[in-house]
Amino acid sequence: MRYAYALTAALLLGGTAITVTSNQPLGAQTAQNEGMQAAAPRGAPASLADMVERLQPAVVNISTRQRVQVENPFAGTPFGDMFGGGRPQTRQAQSLGSGFLISADGYIVTNNHVVSAGAAGASVDSITVTLTNREEYSATLVGRDPATDLAVLKIDAKKPLPFVKFGDSTHARVGDWVVAIGNPYALSGTVTAGIISAVHRSTGGTYDRFIQTDASINQGNSGGPMFDMNGNVIGINSQILSPSGGNVGIGFAIPAEQAIPIIDTLRKGQAIKRGYLGVQISPLGDDMAESLGLARNRGEFVQGVEPGQGADKAGIKAGDVIVRVNNRDVTPDETLSFIVSTLPIGSRVPIELIRNGKRTTVTAVVGQRPPEDQLAFSRDDQDDFSQQDDKQSSAQAGQQALGLAVLPLTPTILRQLGLEQTVRGVVISAVDDDSDAAAKGLRRGDVILSANNAPVTTEAQLNAVIKSATDSGRNALLLQVLRRGQSPAFIGVRLRGR
Repeated sequence: MRYAYALTAALLLGGTAITVTSNQPLGAQTAQNEGMQAAAPRGAPASLADMVERLQPAVVNISTRQRVQVENPFAGTPFGDMFGGGRPQTRQAQSLGSGFLISADGYIVTNNHVVSAGAAGASVDSITVTLTNREEYSATLVGRDPATDLAVLKIDAKKPLPFVKFGDSTHARVGDWVVAIGNPYALSGTVTAGIISAVHRSTGGTYDRFIQTDASINQGNSGGPMFDMNGNVIGINSQILSPSGGNVGIGFAIPAEQAIPIIDTLRKGQAIKRGYLGVQISPLGDDMAESLGLARNRGEFVQGVEPGQGADKAGIKAGDVIVRVNNRDVTPDETLSFIVSTLPIGSRVPIELIRNGKRTTVTAVVGQRPPEDQLAFSRDDQDDFSQQDDKQSSAQAGQQALGLAVLPLTPTILRQLGLEQTVRGVVISAVDDDSDAAAKGLRRGDVILSANNAPVTTEAQLNAVIKSATDSGRNALLLQVLRRGQSPAFIGVRLRGR
């Protein structure tokens, strides 16, 4: 549901003068467009045909087949036993998008959302890549980064494949011409053109630094390439801004400068690592900026500091205003989170801040950013973990053998739960209502200390105990559970389908 670029009304842009002459007798009719030739916009080629002809074979169509679990409409009715016993039913679904080859041996770049399950309870069964010559290949997902909406696929062909290379998006300017090729509404090989409307555009995400374009963007173009006039990829079409779901001339592409290091890492099969300071921040309001003598849109306010992380060790405190990090100004376009995420883990960086109206500089060591699902529970220390709701965790719980979704304990979560920092285990983030765990009273915020008397501090350890139990023919697990304000208790929980 994302993509980029619009058709250019070249015929209306050149200020073309048209002179019509005729030697025909008076009263003879002449077609309005006879002898007409429009001038190309200044700086643009008269035609994009030669460039498109070379680029088009490297752009591919990507489709997925998915299984989606839906609620049984007869659940809870007298007909429930007749129609699957009221259990959720499985339906088939399909998604379409675009991508492009970046190597002759079949590596492909696309958007993460193109190859991800489109709904809670859904799973992707297969990914198919179709070339412009209609050859089809089964694709393997090499790696993905949901935070930046990027993914890398691989197909195996018996011959070298056409591919394109990245350009330098740092030189992109507002007003530059761009071309996009993709598959909107499954119309393969569609070419559109337009101009860059803005750069460094944020739509609210931590890592948003989009190139905005006025070109036509529609469903199915997600993951397709944005080319400059030299035929180099300077962006990956990703999102649209539209009240109706159709093109309104506002589309966004991930700039090549941001995509290249992530794609290179994913291509190697490695996980994406980002810098982290351990601060909760908020934008600096106008009144506060004025009281501190700061210009508008400069700096971010520190709401809290996570103990033991880089900011805490550097002496940063709640109430500070961070204005510069590693000699880069903190602005709405260059947010603190974005700047820090790009810094090497373990590097020592100067941080300029304002405290009590005075500027000072501290040095912090950049840590590694925790997984996003953990951060989702630690962005506000005032929130009670056990009272929050998380649809993604709920969907995961429905697919687990215990009917539980769990996360590693962090110092922040322990504080939110009112537990000692010495507690070790995994915290329940969601419980499936139809599971035995729910029937036994387990709930979000409970901490599992052990399973079958084996300590568990990660989801992988818990899954290993579950596998050992099922391999031994056991139908249930003995969990030691800790709840705030209570002593640990042992609870037997039956596994699904056992």
